[in-house]
Amino acid sequence: MSAGFPDFRLGSVLATSFTGTLSERHGNAVERIPTPRRLVDWLAVSGLAVDSCTAAQLDLARELRESIHAAATAAAIQDALPAPAVQVINDRSAQGRAAAVLTPGGERLWRLGPASRVEDALGVIAADAIGVIAGERDGRLALCASPTCRAAFFDTSRSRTRRWCEMNTCGNREKKARFQANQRRNAGSAR
Repeated sequence: MSAGFPDFRLGSVLATSFTGTLSERHGNAVERIPTPRRLVDWLAVSGLAVDSCTAAQLDLARELRESIHAAATAAAIQDALPAPAVQVINDRSAQGRAAAVLTPGGERLWRLGPASRVEDALGVIAADAIGVIAGERDGRLALCASPTCRAAFFDTSRSRTRRWCEMNTCGNREKKARFQANQRRNAGSAR
């Protein structure tokens, strides 16, 4: 990863991992794709390698990210999907030129157009978001229980009761805060 930038938070679902490139949305926001080069890096580790990225393409990517987040949040709380977000997701999906390919090992990968354009990669992400939000996968959309995060994530746990987007970050931070509050409360009542 590029020095000086926060690590990527990669999950198993492309669309919600993409929304995770902006974390702590309700606290001190952490932008994980602040430059075009950083978007190229994220796409590469997500199996969508592109040749280059312009500032305008980064803007398109961020618009898609925020649209997926808005639509996934609405779906998670069973609210109406915001029409502007749906339009952006549909537009990016339609503008991308990529093909699903099957590997000899039985895995699906994406082959972008010959120029490996950012728009093609965004089309794949948008198509993935459509599948997730439309309920085509086994799992459910949920929101992180951390009040500063509230990231949309796709819960595939057996009971579908996962509370945190990532246990190693939000979950541990919340459990640590709860433990410290209990310690303070216990210290105060011992006096």
